[in-house]
Amino acid sequence: MSRTSGTEAIRKRFTQLLPFLLLLPLAAAGAGGNAGANTRAAHNLLQQRCMVCHGCYDAPCQLKLEARAGLERGANKELVYDGTRLVSANMTRLFDDAETVAQWRDKDFFAVTDDDTPGRGVMYRMLDLKQAHPLPGRGPLPEGFDFSLSRDQQCPQQEEFDDFAEDYPLWGMPYGLPGLKPHEHQVMTQWLERGAPALPPSPLSATVETEWRAWETFLNGDSLKERLVARYLYEHLFLASLFLESSAQPAWFRLVRSATPPGEPLELISTRRPYDDPGVERVYYRLQRLPVTPLGKSHLAYRFDGKRRDWYRQNFLQRDYLVPELPGYSPEVASNPFKSFVAIPVRARYRFLLREAQFTIMNFIKGPVCRGQVALNVIEDRFWVMFVDPEAVDPELDGAFLARESDNLRLPKTTTGTVADLVNWRSYARAHDRYQEAKVEHLGELLANKRRSINLDTLWDGDGRNPNAALTIFRHFDTASVVKGFVGDTPKTAWVISYSLLERIHYLLVAGFDVYGAVAHQLETRLYMDFLRMEGELNFLLYLPARERLKLRSYWYRKAPGFAKDHVFADSALMREQPTDLRFDSDDPKAEFLGWMRERIHGARATRYDYREGARTEVRQALDVLAGSAGRHNSFMPQVSFVNVIGPDRDETYTVLRDSGYANIALLFLEESRRIEAEDRLTVVRGFIGEHPNLFFQVHEKQVPLFVADIAGLKNEADWRLLLERYAVARNAPWFWALSDKFHRRHLAADPLYHGLFDYNRYRGYE
Repeated sequence: MSRTSGTEAIRKRFTQLLPFLLLLPLAAAGAGGNAGANTRAAHNLLQQRCMVCHGCYDAPCQLKLEARAGLERGANKELVYDGTRLVSANMTRLFDDAETVAQWRDKDFFAVTDDDTPGRGVMYRMLDLKQAHPLPGRGPLPEGFDFSLSRDQQCPQQEEFDDFAEDYPLWGMPYGLPGLKPHEHQVMTQWLERGAPALPPSPLSATVETEWRAWETFLNGDSLKERLVARYLYEHLFLASLFLESSAQPAWFRLVRSATPPGEPLELISTRRPYDDPGVERVYYRLQRLPVTPLGKSHLAYRFDGKRRDWYRQNFLQRDYLVPELPGYSPEVASNPFKSFVAIPVRARYRFLLREAQFTIMNFIKGPVCRGQVALNVIEDRFWVMFVDPEAVDPELDGAFLARESDNLRLPKTTTGTVADLVNWRSYARAHDRYQEAKVEHLGELLANKRRSINLDTLWDGDGRNPNAALTIFRHFDTASVVKGFVGDTPKTAWVISYSLLERIHYLLVAGFDVYGAVAHQLETRLYMDFLRMEGELNFLLYLPARERLKLRSYWYRKAPGFAKDHVFADSALMREQPTDLRFDSDDPKAEFLGWMRERIHGARATRYDYREGARTEVRQALDVLAGSAGRHNSFMPQVSFVNVIGPDRDETYTVLRDSGYANIALLFLEESRRIEAEDRLTVVRGFIGEHPNLFFQVHEKQVPLFVADIAGLKNEADWRLLLERYAVARNAPWFWALSDKFHRRHLAADPLYHGLFDYNRYRGYE
């Protein structure tokens, strides 16, 4: 069965099951329910009402509820995201940094359920507080709520709860959202009174058991080639949510390092980074089952079955090369993939990264950066991504060239975990310049000798079947999304990514990024990412007429100081003078070129997101106006809005995404001073894009033209508030959870393997 047909079968089956699963809380509560039914119903309520805020590193009070282990661990008053941290913090990664509840208590986590007096723990009392002091069902929220991500977190322990309830009577759970309905509250209180029993893990199928053993055998071969390949796979897949069998309710695994071989109990090796010294003579790569509920903001689904294993064998192991010795774990080697994996052919590495390019990019979008303004204000709000063809003659696919330049390709690495690490910044910048000089020289020689051309054949078309060849990246201020295909109108910028650029992005923002690191580490990461962004942009500009390149780049970097846009590649004669082999006929070669690529690259048209498909004429025409109008009026719209269009026989969902205009994105600070609101645009798509919705709108199909006209007429905050009152779903709207459930049903049913729950920490409403 093909992946497409297999996924469709799963989707249909999941669509049949999901309404039943979401109704379980109601059925169990209404009938009183036995203990098992109550546990299942409570777990479903945890998903739909609690996990939508409590997950990932930015979960309030570090209370991560996507796994039972997180509930048992409890809460902690320390912040994971701290932009003022001068030294690296102690890590509190669930499943990694402690194994028992007692160990978490030693790390200052406190219980939210109470085993001694069941039903009187913090969670129970938070739910009770909301029932005693519900939000008003209409009008603005009472004063005192703070929904900013940088808000002070109260995190009361049981002995502090009476004072908390007196000071903040409206702050029961769910915070700033409607409380549970009476029968839902009964389900939760009965469950907590019984000690919050866990759901038993679902049994694994025979297929999964067989695949589990086969993978651990494959990943732990004894030859040097097998061991090096396994290390490479681990360092690129350590964040993946692996599924070994396609099903509507798959079992999830992760790839880990262990001190024990397959067949023995797993002895987890937990280090700050995946390439840190494991401290054992031989590392074994094992699969650890993860009993989690997928959260969209951190869910990185990756198929790990026999077909994938066969491809790995063909791509990595059946190639003719020797591994004379295994690389060590000294920071100079382990943090530099161009040194540690030099023995693996470059094209094998690049083919691996490209085969699931969306997943590769999503690692830095969805990885540890649940809140990543510093990391993400280095990119535009929307841009398209293409890739150098893996079979092209290119310096970055020349293994000998990359080996020679491996020292100059080194990435910032943390040595002290303090601000002292910034002392090394200049050396990284100089090394990057030396690499760019070598790249310009090498590429110039290839072009002069006619061994390389600047034409469409040097860009990957997905081999005519892989939809990962064209991607759209959206930035939503401090979060981001990446989807397959070119979505929206012609963007302001585009990137062409080569092997070394893709590998460096991974080791800078994923393998080498430390969310618990000091501000120096995060600053170095941001500064180096400026280089990588410019490299991707310049790779793209090389395909345009020489006369247009620097003119277009100057537009992208308006008002940027010289030091913020200096780049060896940009200032080279190659960029200023080298002609392209492409012939352009229009006055807008950027749009012309991207139009060619949209037609040429497999899957680039992104029809699944085309709002015109299936929409009624009046709705389609109105949305055309919304997507086609730039201006300050769009600046009032949030980054991500879900719009539910309803009618007698119509119930559709669209996403409206704001593309904010900037003079440049070359600086870390003073972002608002570079905003150009007159250039703000909106991208409209069918379905859902974005895991952190800021606002829900619900609009009757006959009102869609008026809704669009009201957005176009926005001039001030009074206009914005009027629009919200007409169409938006407030945080305290009595139907908020019903609409949330509907959105989740649709989103999860569309792809139950690759989608997860939305996150509401950034929901604005109109408080």
